This record gives sequence, structure tokens and C-alpha cells, in this order.
Amino acid sequence: MEDWSVYLTPGSVERQLGLFCLGAGEQRNPPGAPPERALGCHAAVFVRRGSGHLLHGPDRVLHEVEAPALLWLFPGLVHGYRPSTPWHQSWVLFSGPATEALTRLGHLDPTTPVRRYADPRVLERAFAKLLRITRTGGRSTEVQAAAALYDLIAAAYHEPGGDVIDRLKALACRRLSIKQCADELRLTVDGLREAVRSATGSTPQEVILTTRLNEAKALLAESDLPVAAIARRVGYDDPAYFSRLFSARVGQAPRTFRRIGSISPPSSSF
Repeated sequence: MEDWSVYLTPGSVERQLGLFCLGAGEQRNPPGAPPERALGCHAAVFVRRGSGHLLHGPDRVLHEVEAPALLWLFPGLVHGYRPSTPWHQSWVLFSGPATEALTRLGHLDPTTPVRRYADPRVLERAFAKLLRITRTGGRSTEVQAAAALYDLIAAAYHEPGGDVIDRLKALACRRLSIKQCADELRLTVDGLREAVRSATGSTPQEVILTTRLNEAKALLAESDLPVAAIARRVGYDDPAYFSRLFSARVGQAPRTFRRIGSISPPSSSF
């Protein structure tokens, strides 16, 4: 592996993409203890080969690193590499207002700066794509790099409680209370709330509501069922309440969404 780096300076328009790449590259770090420092942006460092420790945070906690591992570095937080064997690593620097939302969603978590992967192939492909884009360049480098950054962050994410979320979504359109949902999932109400909070930063009620609205949108777009029937399908006995709720969250009444909010009108509209 050769050492190389590319640095990018996005303009004001590229920064409006929400997430933008500031640099990327590959390098080898010999054993030792380089100086500690704090970055002015976010970074992801994929250690492909090697072992050692990462010193991280104001308390200078040492986190074990055993390749393949991904190191997350955060703006303003002190870090220091401590390789005990040579590290072969890929890296990317990034920033943008989207990092705040990604942090709230748990994708960027300063309490977990080192993540291990039993099967890193998806992460390797995501990193390879990002490195290829930044190294090759081109007229749309910034847009492609932003998309590749989102892909990388998504590929790196290990969703805690993901199974609970999938099972809760499967229950969402049934007329169940939160207590009944927790019972179905063999959890306490507090356990369900904590699992959802850890996975999404949200609440069980919000997961259920979003799932119901998504299903209602699909039925409005792809069927000619009356709004009242769709309301019942997604768990609401009162069609008027459903319509008010749909309008408040979607910004359009159900009938308006059916007419202008989807790609294709239902079959009866032709």
C-alpha cells in the first residue's frame, strides 16, 4: 500500500449538500506514540491491518484497536494513535450540518470511538468507493463524495436494537397500546422505550406513527380504497382523526396526497 492523500476545499454551494468531504487517503503508521491532537472536523479511520490502542477524549481513555476496525474522531476531542504493530489505514475527513443529525441518530457516537467488524466487506467496499472518487476527481467530485460519505456512514453503523425496531414496525398497524406492544415483544415498557431510543433516538410512539403513515401513503398511492378504509387498515377507527393526523404530519390531506403526492395515481384514476 502506498501513502497518498487528497484534500478538498468545498465552496459555499457544495457545503449546502449537508455533508462534505475535506480530504481522504491511505497511509501506514509505525509502532509508537505520535503527538496527541484534536481535529477541527470529523474523521473516519479504517484500520485494515495492525493492532494497538486509540487514546480518545478529555479523560485520555485507551481503546483497544484490532484490525479490521473503524476509528471515529470528533472535532475538538483529543486523540492519539498508539500502534503496537504497523497500522495500514484508510481515512477521510468530513464536516457539514448533517453531522449533528447523524450524531443524534447514533451514527456518529463519541462514546464509541472504536468499532470492530467480524465481516468488514461492506465497509471495505464503501471506503474503496469514497477513496476512488476523491482520488480520481472530476466535475461532480463533491456531489459523488457526499453520497459516498453517507454510504460509508450507513455501512459502518451497527444498529443497536434493530431487531426490536423491525418487530415493532410489524405490530404498528394493529390496534395495540404501548404496553401491549411491549408484551408482544417480551419486553417491559421501559425496556421497549430504551431499545427504541438506542436504535433511533426516538420513541415507540414515533416509530408506530411513522410506520402507519408510510403504509397509508402506499395505500393511497397504489390502491383505490376509500380514506376511511385506509384509516382502519393502519390502525385508526376514526377516519376524521386519521385525516387530521395525516395532514399535520405530511403537510397534505390524504386525498390531496393521493392526487399530487405520489408518482402514479391509483388505477381508478385513469
